[in-house]
Amino acid sequence: MFCLISPESRVPKDHPLRRIKVLVDAALKDLSPLFDEMYAREGRPSIPPERLSRAKVLKALFTIRSESLLIESLEYNLLFRWFLDLNFTDPIWDHSTFSKNQERLLAHQAAELFFARVVAMAQEYGWTSEAHFSVDGTLIDTWASLKSFQPKDGPENPGDGDS
Repeated sequence: MFCLISPESRVPKDHPLRRIKVLVDAALKDLSPLFDEMYAREGRPSIPPERLSRAKVLKALFTIRSESLLIESLEYNLLFRWFLDLNFTDPIWDHSTFSKNQERLLAHQAAELFFARVVAMAQEYGWTSEAHFSVDGTLIDTWASLKSFQPKDGPENPGDGDS
């Protein structure tokens, strides 16, 4: 099938993710020298660190609970493809490749630097507030290890439950 429509044309001009993309683009530009060092010189081509960082933003903003679900969403979600600067025909990487390449972001502290820069820019624009903070409790429950999760009124050391 031949398609002449770009993801850019499908995202409404007033969509809130457009404003966030501007911040993300600026933060990625600032970190470009670090990202250049991170590209693998040998072996299979790596996922560009810029795309990994963008994908992590989507995962956080849309409370996607796993890399597998994120990768699945990238197959069909035009908004997500647009945010990652992907076309309709660009292949999506495997979730295990995503996870492995993500380790490189963490090893170079690129993720910390990137998100710190995005938060600082959001604060400059007045998009953050110290008045309140809310968290999706179901997401925290999902991310929490069942072995480390203890009821408040239960015993202090209940064991690991594997016996």
